Amino acid sequence: MINRLISKIQETKAPIVVGLDPMLKYIPETVKKKAYEEYGETLEGAAEAVWQFNREIIDHTYDLIPAVKPQIAMYEQFGIEGLKVFKRTVDYCREKGLVVIGDIKRGDIGSTSEAYAIGHLGKVQVGSRTYAGFGEDFVTVNPYLGSDGVNPFLDVCRQEKKGIFLLVKTSNPSSGEFQDRLIDGKPLYEIVGEKVAEWGDSLMGESYSYVGAVVGATYPEMGKTLRKVMPKAYILVPGYGAQGGKGKDLVHFFNEDGLGAIVNSSRGIIAAYQQEQYAKFGEEHFGEASRAAVEDMRADIAGALENR
Repeated sequence: MINRLISKIQETKAPIVVGLDPMLKYIPETVKKKAYEEYGETLEGAAEAVWQFNREIIDHTYDLIPAVKPQIAMYEQFGIEGLKVFKRTVDYCREKGLVVIGDIKRGDIGSTSEAYAIGHLGKVQVGSRTYAGFGEDFVTVNPYLGSDGVNPFLDVCRQEKKGIFLLVKTSNPSSGEFQDRLIDGKPLYEIVGEKVAEWGDSLMGESYSYVGAVVGATYPEMGKTLRKVMPKAYILVPGYGAQGGKGKDLVHFFNEDGLGAIVNSSRGIIAAYQQEQYAKFGEEHFGEASRAAVEDMRADIAGALENR
């Protein structure tokens, strides 16, 4: 799957992943009103609004981007109805030819970790038949329980030729409370990065590993260090746009071949119509605003890489 992701990045010339993190405050009133008229102000009605919102954004951006990253918590808040829409969104994105990164941030051990891996990346045995639960291509994983939590995901990745992105240095302001602590003179995030590289050596694609890392755009100097620590790991970079990251902050996340990183933007794209820069589209054309935001993001990153 890492080979397919790289191929899609090269094809679109866009190392971009759109974060499908829908909250009701991002969804235009007209979309919510229509859903509520059909299903009432219920969890089912909210989930329907999310689905209609997602589909419009996907329809307006799928030809520009290689991948999407639905954040499962935004769906779980609506209970079973939300999870149905999560699955529906995953399936629709794959029909459109997109690589799907399930942002699930799971982290547990043993059979629990195995169940998470099977549910999102693998197939579960039911009698004589097998079924894919959610069917993403990659998922995000919290590695802080160590190999006991990661190995079950690696096993499923080997079977299914799928991948994971392990949290190494996250973009949130308080990440340093733990991730920056020095252990034998090294920050913890660097030690985790070394372990990611070690895990990745056992699960290689053509030129990059199926084991990637999450490193926030808000910490470009740390990204520069981690790029050297994990030369064969693809880096998923959150924090672009709404969290302050810009194209010029990202150049060190990429290798000299122009590959090695994929940059996420969530509300900066899906709620673009709410920004002054894209207000001209109006909420009735929110999908077109999202498309314009993707085009601007692609140009920003391309310009930064050309001038590094």
